[in-house]
Amino acid sequence: MTHFHLLLLLSALITVSFSQKILRIFPGDTQISNGNREWINNDLFCDSWRLSVETNNAGYWATIPARCRGFVEDYMKGDHYVSDSEVVAVEAIYFARDFDIAGNGKDAWIFDVDETLLSNLPYYIEVDFGSEPFNETSFDEWVALAKAPALPASLKLYNELQRLGFSLVLLTGRSEAQRNATEKNLLFAGYKNWERLILREASDIGKSALIYKSEKRAQLEAEGFVIHGSSGDQWSDLYGPPMATRSFKLPNPMYFVK
Repeated sequence: MTHFHLLLLLSALITVSFSQKILRIFPGDTQISNGNREWINNDLFCDSWRLSVETNNAGYWATIPARCRGFVEDYMKGDHYVSDSEVVAVEAIYFARDFDIAGNGKDAWIFDVDETLLSNLPYYIEVDFGSEPFNETSFDEWVALAKAPALPASLKLYNELQRLGFSLVLLTGRSEAQRNATEKNLLFAGYKNWERLILREASDIGKSALIYKSEKRAQLEAEGFVIHGSSGDQWSDLYGPPMATRSFKLPNPMYFVK
């Protein structure tokens, strides 16, 4: 046997050994079918899937995995979601307190509305937490009720930013036709004195959230606003030029908006 063939043999043995060690990392959690590892432990899989969503590694997805319906319900209705949201708000407050506000009304912070300022959890409880395709008609009916509660951590952040002197701009994917219901709901939830509420106009219909919100941020900067911070539950709320000095992503494993 040549040295070359010996190296190939050793390489194959090491690969097999390494693969077997990997399979032992999650005893009882995975199985091999058709050469692919399949997850058996749903909670472990769904928690890892949720992490991939929050880090934007999951990319585009239409509905949550069927096996994760119960996991997402427990997360959204439990202390974990509340705690994750509070941590985001606290980090944003620490960041905001480092600024010397000019006092000219141009130091801005942008907020998304749905799952950022307002929680649509009562609606998503009725539609299985994102395990079914999004139904625009039923969601619009929910919006018209104007009863979505505030996300407590975001209300705390909102009030602190106002105290610090930031101008608060609300930038939502809702349509201009929903302005009255949205304003009513925001006031009902405890939000007040925002600088501007921006909704989709007729010319914005059909644009992706990323393009639409990027364009609106550019318009704000053209008016002289300096966007120090931005808060949203979707990466499309935050990505795209121009971006805020720092962006804060709130958790949302129920749906994806591109």
